[in-house]
Amino acid sequence: MNDRSMRIAVTVDPYLPVPPETYGGIERVVDVVVRGLAARGHDVVLFAHPGSRTAGRLVPYGTPPHWGPGPRLAELYQVGAGLWTRRHAIDVVLSWGRLAALLPILPMRRLPKIQRYCRAIVPWRSVRVAARIAGPSIVFAGASDSVSRANPERGRARACWRTIYDAVETGRYDFVPSVAADAPLVFLGRLESIKGAHNAIAIARKAGRALVIAGNRVESPEGARYFDREIRDRVDGCDVVWIGPVTDAQKNALLGSAAALLMPIEWEEPFGVVMAEALACGTPVIGFGRGSVPEVVRDGVNGYVCTTVGEAVDAVARLDRIDRWRARADCEARFGDARIVDAYESLCQELIEQCRAS
Repeated sequence: MNDRSMRIAVTVDPYLPVPPETYGGIERVVDVVVRGLAARGHDVVLFAHPGSRTAGRLVPYGTPPHWGPGPRLAELYQVGAGLWTRRHAIDVVLSWGRLAALLPILPMRRLPKIQRYCRAIVPWRSVRVAARIAGPSIVFAGASDSVSRANPERGRARACWRTIYDAVETGRYDFVPSVAADAPLVFLGRLESIKGAHNAIAIARKAGRALVIAGNRVESPEGARYFDREIRDRVDGCDVVWIGPVTDAQKNALLGSAAALLMPIEWEEPFGVVMAEALACGTPVIGFGRGSVPEVVRDGVNGYVCTTVGEAVDAVARLDRIDRWRARADCEARFGDARIVDAYESLCQELIEQCRAS
């Protein structure tokens, strides 16, 4: 370990292993950051799903099936008690899990805490209370500016917010400098209304392009109704193909062979790591301008930001204007794993120094 090595506790909800086998954007980013920090000589302990594989030391936890007050409280206790027990053996806490799990250590203002938010829904009241208890020892890190933009107290400095984008391990994605003229469009994500697979089908059909849909069905009653109403009868196995969930290797091949990734979302997507994964292959993104899309997609540079299906159809016709080399380079500069690990490492060191000086 180097002279500036840190003892870092990382927490994440125990629903999926780190890294995930197929779907699991948050868990994938946690894996990249943990491996990156460990490779730089930091001592990392990870609180995560028992099936996780980590370059640090794993503290397995979780109470399946995870839902309901009993299992939720049990999991909060497992993390909170684990952090309290190790409070003198860690220098900083980096939480991708629930803020409530930090409750036992919130009053410890000499122990820095970073609470990560990469979901669209932020518990603003809890953030305000936590900031009051922890003071300057806690920083909230959003996956994009759009996460903190919704803050009802924005500009009043009640809580300190930083933006650190999600990371993509660019070395695991093959850059594809060009694709065939009839290359398909791709949609990759959960098959639920807010993700916009139905919009992707409409865009592809009106543009006269084939569409490959990859992703898992949502097995809730609402998810089933959406699939039956919007997806099932439109998948014909020719112009519109659904291939189900994909592994990392399949994702790499799929995104690299695409003319563009379609991201026609109907919600405030906090980041959407699949956009960065597509850009790592050089594949441009066409997305609706909600949530983080206008931050990730630089209009006319690595894709197009649209507001309607019609605008997205027009954007498909302009894909030949996008330089795939430039899209890849932009991805490495803003979302590459080295860049994002740098950001977390610097923030951890800054907070440790700040708390020690207080």
